[in-house]
Amino acid sequence: MGILDGTMVAVGIDTLTVAFDASLSAIGWVSTGYLLALTLTIPVTTWAVDRFGGRRLWLAGLLVFLGGSLASGLAWNIGSLIVFRVVQGVGAGVVDPLVLTLLARAAGPRRAARVMALMAGVLSLGPVLGPVVGGIVLEGLGWRWMFLINLPIGLVAFLGALRLAPRDPAPEPTASRLDVIGVALIAPGFTSLMLALSQAGERAAFTVWQVLAPLTVGAVLLIGYAVHALPTRRTPLLIDLRLFTRGGFAASVTVMGLTGLTMFSALFALPLYYQQAHGHGTLTAGLLVAPLGVSAAVAAPLAGRLADRFGAREIVRAGAVVAVIGALAFAGIGARTQELWPTLAALAVGAGLGLVGAATMGSLYRTLPPPLIPQGSSVLYMLNQFGASVGVAVVALIVQTAGKADVIRGLHGVYWFMTAAILIILAGTVLLPGRPGARPTAPASGHETQTADLTLPGA
Repeated sequence: MGILDGTMVAVGIDTLTVAFDASLSAIGWVSTGYLLALTLTIPVTTWAVDRFGGRRLWLAGLLVFLGGSLASGLAWNIGSLIVFRVVQGVGAGVVDPLVLTLLARAAGPRRAARVMALMAGVLSLGPVLGPVVGGIVLEGLGWRWMFLINLPIGLVAFLGALRLAPRDPAPEPTASRLDVIGVALIAPGFTSLMLALSQAGERAAFTVWQVLAPLTVGAVLLIGYAVHALPTRRTPLLIDLRLFTRGGFAASVTVMGLTGLTMFSALFALPLYYQQAHGHGTLTAGLLVAPLGVSAAVAAPLAGRLADRFGAREIVRAGAVVAVIGALAFAGIGARTQELWPTLAALAVGAGLGLVGAATMGSLYRTLPPPLIPQGSSVLYMLNQFGASVGVAVVALIVQTAGKADVIRGLHGVYWFMTAAILIILAGTVLLPGRPGARPTAPASGHETQTADLTLPGA
């Protein structure tokens, strides 16, 4: 629901501008406010899942999201819509990372790859279905239904959780305290970085004060968190940075961040190609982009089964090679290229990234000890969102720099940028787990053999 909402709002920007008689920059805060609220909430969810229980927190987050959806659909001016989207973002900041934690706990290490592969397939479809569903909703029902459509879906999810989700155990009296200093540093720090990237994408520049100011604030706050989370500290930490001493974890979250960057770069650039080079409308362009997400959704469950047999490293390598072939094919298309060829290239990129993302998510949750799953989920989701924001900002900068007169040259630059990101993924596979049962060939440090013994302060 959250992914669909985000992409539908992107399609409906012109409609909202007319409906509220507002500027484009004001409408931009409908998306930016949601994204910032989501990012600000994720770190707190890491602590709250053990303090209040996964089932209770899931139901509460879903209710907040649905309340924000209903209020957004009833908004009377642009200010109220932005406020209600912030409420919706708080709910999404609880539900989005929490679903990964709940699935990982339910699946266990043996089934983590398959379950996360199914989840990766769902996540791959969302950004592609959004423009299609958004075009249909906007043409047939009006802008309010971009948000009201969440209500029947969310009601089914809520009732399903009441019936099927396992009940939470009684809260432990020794549950760790909330790392208030950590929240005050990492949440606004990461949010400031997301704001900087959002402004960079909107203004197609990185050297303006609207980008540099939040970028500086974010960097200072995150450095402050790193100092706060020094290994000598014994207070409970929101995210223990010792996680990154595990080569497999560090490689997995980096690969997922680069996967988000590459996928959203393609999702942002490909509609521009169909609209500006071929003159298609929004709905047609959205339909032509669909093969990218469909192939990723089909490849993801396959990746889970293959990773169980051959290991994540080999599957991620194969997926990266397929995605590179597709990205290089995109770098050769022109304004007169038949639409069959970009469609085939999109299928290759989608399938390759589907293999990469699903196998990487599975390997992450297969190797994380249960107490570290909430923290791992938060880091994974934040870096994936961060990668997506970087991708959109860089694509906007490349395309705007090339100008409308030479849109093809700009898009070629985007696909060379994607190719470089995928090659970095390929290089990082040496740190991913290999064939199940095989000894690691390139451990990152001595911590790699001590992962099961990593105990977090207050855990």
